[in-house]
Amino acid sequence: MTVTDLPAVNAALNTVATLFLVLGWRFIRRGDLTRHRACMLGALAASALFLGSYVVYHYHAGSRPFTGTGAVRVVYLAILVSHVVLAAAIVPLVIVTVARAFRRDDERHRAIARWTLPLWLYVSVTGVVVYLMLYQR
Repeated sequence: MTVTDLPAVNAALNTVATLFLVLGWRFIRRGDLTRHRACMLGALAASALFLGSYVVYHYHAGSRPFTGTGAVRVVYLAILVSHVVLAAAIVPLVIVTVARAFRRDDERHRAIARWTLPLWLYVSVTGVVVYLMLYQR
C-alpha cells in the first residue's frame, strides 16, 4: 500500500463509521446498551483511524483540486464547506459525548448525543461523497 491508496482507505473507514453509528443508534433505541456501546466504540475507532490516515495522506500528497465545472462544482463546494466546518465541530462533540457516556452521566450524554449523532453521520457520509466526487469521476 502507498500513500495514493489512502483516499480509498479513508472512504472505507468513513463507511465503517457510518455503519457503526447507524447500528449503535438502532441498538440503543431497542435498549441494548451492550451492543450500542460496542458499535459506538467501533465508530470512534474507525473515525480515529480515518483522522490519522487523512493527516498522513495530506501531509505527503497535499490537496487534490476538484476539476468539475458548472452546477456540479457548486454542489461539490457546498458539500465540502459544510463537511469541513462540521468535521471540525464534531471532534469536541464526540469527546464530550463519549466522556459523558464513560462517566455514566446518562441524561447529559443523551442530551448531547442527540446533536452529535446526526452531525457525525453527516460528516461520515459527506466524507465518502467528497471522496467519490474527487477520485471517482
